[in-house]
Amino acid sequence: MSLIVDLLLMLFDVTYSILCAVVRTFLHPRLKSIDGELCLITGAGGVLGRHFALEFAKEGAHLILWDCNTAANEQTAQLARKLGVEVRTYTVDLSKRQSIYETAERVRAEVGDVSILVNNAGVVAGQRLLECPDELLERTLLVNCHALFWMTKAFLPQMKARNHGHIVTIASALGLFTTACVVDYCASKFGAVGFHESLAHELRAENHYGIKTTLVCPYIIDTGMFAGCEIRKEIQSLIPPLEPLYTAQQSMKAILGEQEMVCIPRIMYIPFIARALLPWEANVVTYRFMGGDKCMLPFIKNAEMKTLNGHMKSSNDAV
Repeated sequence: MSLIVDLLLMLFDVTYSILCAVVRTFLHPRLKSIDGELCLITGAGGVLGRHFALEFAKEGAHLILWDCNTAANEQTAQLARKLGVEVRTYTVDLSKRQSIYETAERVRAEVGDVSILVNNAGVVAGQRLLECPDELLERTLLVNCHALFWMTKAFLPQMKARNHGHIVTIASALGLFTTACVVDYCASKFGAVGFHESLAHELRAENHYGIKTTLVCPYIIDTGMFAGCEIRKEIQSLIPPLEPLYTAQQSMKAILGEQEMVCIPRIMYIPFIARALLPWEANVVTYRFMGGDKCMLPFIKNAEMKTLNGHMKSSNDAV
C-alpha cells in the first residue's frame, strides 16, 4: 500500500512539475533580487564573463572577478565600477587546485562569504585528439571540469552554513550531445553537466533548499573561441552563433528566476532529447544532414594556422 501511495504522489508531483514548466515558458517568472549579494565570476576577463559581470552589476550585486589575464580582468572591473558596485579582482590559474584554494582564502579574509558562484571560465585545445599534446588535453579538463569541484569545495561550506546561495555552471550544448574534433571540450563539458546535476541532487538530499543551482547550456557563442565553426550553410542562418550579450541576458533570466537548467536557444533541447530517444545511427544521419559531423573542421584549421603563425613569429623574433 505504501508503494502505491508513493507512486501516486510521485505521478502527481511529476504532473505538477511539468505544468509549472509549461507556465514558466509562456509567463515571465518572478525574478529574485540579488542587490547586495556577493557574486564571484570566473573567466571575467573574457567576452562572456565581462557581460555576466555587467549584468550582475546592473542588479546591484557586488563582484569578485577571477581571471588568469590580469589586464583583461581589470578592464571588466573598471566597466562594472561605473555601475556603482564594489568590485575586487584576483589573478587565478584555474588549472591549479592550490591557486584556487589560496585565492579563495584571500577572498574570505578580504571581502567575505560568496553567495553567488558563477563558474564561467572555459578553454578548448583546438586540435584533433591524436595531434593534441597531453598538456593541452589536461588543461581543458582541469579548467572546464576539475576546477568546478575545487571552486565548489572552496565556497559551498559557507553557503551551507547559512542555507543561502546560488551556484551557476556555464556548461555547453556540447555537454549534452557531441561533435567531432573537440574531444577534450565535449568530455569536459559532459563532466561539467554531470557534476552540476549530481551536486543539485546532493543539496536537495541534504535539505539545503536555500541553495539554488542553475545549469546553462548554450550553443556556440560568438566570442572567438570557436572561430570558423559552421554547420550546413542552408541551416547556419537559422541557428547562427549566439551573441554574447544575448547569452548573458538569457542566462540571467534563468538565474534570477531560479531555473534549474536552460538551453540557449531553446531549439537545443531537441538534439538533447533526440540523442536519448533515437538510435545511434539515426542521430549520426541527422548530424551529417546538418553538417554537424564536420562543423569543427574549419575551426581546427584556424587554430592550426594560429599555432603555425605563432611559431613563425617566435622564430622571426629570435632571429
